[in-house]
Amino acid sequence: MFLRITKLPVIISIVSISLITSVYSQELKGKLINQDKEPVSDATLLDIGTQQHAHSNQFGFFLLSNVRVNDSISIHRLGYEEKIWVVHREDFEKEREIVLNETGIQLDQLIVVPETNVLTKISRIDLNVNPVNSSQDVLRKVPGLIIGQHAGGGKAEQMFLRGFDLDHGTDINITVNGLPVNMVSHAHGQGYADLHFLIPETIEEMDYGKGPYYAEKGNFTNAGYVNFITKERIDQSEIKLEGGQFHSFRVVGLFNMMNDEDNRSAYIATEYLMSDGPFDSPQNFNRVNLFGHLAVPLKNSGTIKINSSYFQSKWNASGQIPQRAIDEGIITRFGSIDDTEGGNTNRFNLSMDLIKNIDANTSVLSQVYLTHYNFDLYSNFTFFLNDSINGDQIRQKEGRNLYGLNSKIVKNTTIAGHETNLIGGIGLRYDDVNDVELSHTANRYTTLDTLNLGDVDESNIFAFAEMEYHVKKWLINPGIRFDYFQFDYIDKTLDPYINQSESASRVSPKFNIVFTPNTHMQFFAKSGMGFHSNDTRVITNNLTRDILPKSVGYDLGVNLKPTKNIFLNVAYWYLHLDQEFVYVGDEAVVEPSGATERNGVDVSLRYQINSWIFADVDANYSHGRYTGEPEGENFIPLAPKLTSTGGLSFKHRTGISGSLRYRFIGDRPANEDNSVVSKGYFITDANVSYTRNNWQIGFSVENLFNQDWKETQFATKSRLQWETESVEEIHFIPGTPFFAKARIGVWF
Repeated sequence: MFLRITKLPVIISIVSISLITSVYSQELKGKLINQDKEPVSDATLLDIGTQQHAHSNQFGFFLLSNVRVNDSISIHRLGYEEKIWVVHREDFEKEREIVLNETGIQLDQLIVVPETNVLTKISRIDLNVNPVNSSQDVLRKVPGLIIGQHAGGGKAEQMFLRGFDLDHGTDINITVNGLPVNMVSHAHGQGYADLHFLIPETIEEMDYGKGPYYAEKGNFTNAGYVNFITKERIDQSEIKLEGGQFHSFRVVGLFNMMNDEDNRSAYIATEYLMSDGPFDSPQNFNRVNLFGHLAVPLKNSGTIKINSSYFQSKWNASGQIPQRAIDEGIITRFGSIDDTEGGNTNRFNLSMDLIKNIDANTSVLSQVYLTHYNFDLYSNFTFFLNDSINGDQIRQKEGRNLYGLNSKIVKNTTIAGHETNLIGGIGLRYDDVNDVELSHTANRYTTLDTLNLGDVDESNIFAFAEMEYHVKKWLINPGIRFDYFQFDYIDKTLDPYINQSESASRVSPKFNIVFTPNTHMQFFAKSGMGFHSNDTRVITNNLTRDILPKSVGYDLGVNLKPTKNIFLNVAYWYLHLDQEFVYVGDEAVVEPSGATERNGVDVSLRYQINSWIFADVDANYSHGRYTGEPEGENFIPLAPKLTSTGGLSFKHRTGISGSLRYRFIGDRPANEDNSVVSKGYFITDANVSYTRNNWQIGFSVENLFNQDWKETQFATKSRLQWETESVEEIHFIPGTPFFAKARIGVWF
C-alpha cells in the first residue's frame, strides 16, 4: 500500500508532463484555398509567439509543429490579405480548411522568415508591378542579369551575371517548368539557352538563385539558376496586337479552354512576331510560338499537368561589324560586311508532371519530358581573314532529341521536436544529337568545306538530397548532389568508323545557414560546389582531361525589411572555378582558359513609395581574374565589373500603369591584357498603359534618349577583302535606336 501511495505522485507527474507536452507540441494541419476553392501554395504560416513557421505545399496543405491552444497564427502570401488564426483545441482534432482573400500585391505582405531564398518572393512583386512585355524582358527580371541580343531575337542572348560573360548559358542553369533550356554540346556553344519559345504573357512566377548552393540544381549552375513557371490557369481569354517602327508587328492570343469548379484547367497561347530591325539590310525576322497547358486533378490530392509548345524562327542578320569600317565611312552603324548571315531554328517540347500528395506531410513530384530541336546558323566573324576570295562564312547546324525524367520527394516532419523538411530526388537526361556540323560556306547556300561533322550522345544521371532543419530562429540546410556523365561521339569525318567515349562523375556538397532574429531581419551564409560540363567533342578528342571542372563558392549577406514598404538585400560573394574553357564552335577549337577567381557585392532594393508607385534598384560589383597568370595579363575577357538595373513603376486604381526603367553596364576588358576595352552603356526604356474594363491600350519606347550604343562586343581579329593585314579591334552589334511601339489588348 505504501509503495502504491509513493508511486502515485510519480504517475501524476508523468501524466502531467505528457499532457503538457501534448499541449505544447501538437501539430496543426490544414489546407489553404482562395475564394474559388483553388489551393494556395507557398503561403507562410507564422506562430507569432514562438516564431515557428511553415509553408503550404502545391496543394495548399500545411503542417505547423509545436503549436499551443490560443496561439495566434499569421498567414501571409503575396497577393492575399493577411489572416490571423487563433488556435482552439478543436483545431487539432481535424484538418482545417482556411480561405484566403485575394488582393493586389503589396510589399507590406512580405515578411522575412527562415528560408534559403527570400528573393524568389521579390520576383513576384517585380512581375506584378512591371510585367514582361517582350522576350528580351524575360531574363532581365533576374536581378543583376544583363543580356545582349545577337540577332534581333533569332539567336539566344548573350548573358552577364556575377562577373561572368555567360556567353549563351555556359554558367547559368535555365529551365521552364523544370524543362531544361540549356543545350549541352551544342553546335554554337556549350550550354546554349534559347528561351524564345517562352511566350512572356504566360509567365506566372520566376524562381531564381545565385551561386552553386542548391542541391536540386546541377550542370551550369555556377553563377546561378532561373526557372520560369507558367500560369496554371487563365480566367479570361486575351488578344493583344502590337506594332512599331522597323516594320515590327506582334500578335498574341491566350484562350481559356477550361477552368471549372473541379480545378481542371486548360488554355492555349499563341504568338507571332515579325520585324526588319533598324539594319540597312532588313532582317526579315519572324517567329511563331504555340503553347498548350492542361491540368487535371486526381482523387486523393493529386494532379497531372501536361505542357506542350512549338517554336519556329527565321531571320537574316548583318552580323558583327568592325569599328574601323564605320570610321572609314565604308558602312553605317547599322550596315554589314556580310549580309547573308542568318538562320532558322525550331523546337518542340512536351512534358508531363505528376504531383501526388501522399499525406499532409509528404508529396512526390515526377516529370517526364522530351524535346525535338533543329538549329541552322550562318555567321561570318573574320570576313576575309582565312579565305580572301570566298570569305570566312561558316555554317553551324544540328538536330537533337532530348529526353529526361526526374522525381522529387518532399517530406515535412519533426526531428528532436524541430520542424524539418527532407528533400530528395533522382533523374536522367539524355541528349541524342545528330549531324553536329561546322562548315565553311559562301552566300549561305554553297558549302566549300566540311570542318566538323559527327553525332553526340550525352547522358547525365543524377541524385540529390537535402535537409531544412529549423531550430528556433535558425535554419540549417545541408545538401549533397551526385552527377554521372557519359559522353559518346562519332566523328563522321574519320574513316574507318570510331565510337569515342568518356565518362566522369562529380559529387557536389552544399551547406547553407540562415539566422532570422525577427520578421524584419535575416542573416545568411551559403556555401557549395558546382560545375559545368565540357563539350563532348572536346572530351572525346582528348583536348582536355578536366571533364567536369568544379566551382567553389560562398555568399555572406543580410535581408532587411526596416519598414513595411522597404526591402533590402546585400550579399558579398566569392567563386573559384577550376577551369574556364569553352568549345568555340565558330572555329572548331577548344580554348582552355585556366582557373579563375571572382568576388563581388550584390545589392537589391525594393521601395513601395505609396499604394501605387514602386521603386527598385539592383546594383552589382564584381572583380574577376585568372589565377596563375602575370598581373596585367590576367583579365577575364568581357567579364562585367559594374552593372545596374532599376526604375520607377506605377499601377494606379484608375487603370493607368507604366514604368521608366534603366539598365547599365560599365566598361570591361575585351582581352586578357585589357588593351582592348568593351565600352559600357546606360539605356532608358519607358512604357505606359491604360486599362479599362476588358480592354487596354499602351505605348512603349526602347532607348528613350536614342543613345548610340554597342549591345554585344568582342575583340576579334579580322580582315576586310581589300586589306593586306588583319586587325584586332572591337567588333560589335549595334544596340537598338529609339524604338516606339503601340499596343492594344482585349479580354473576353
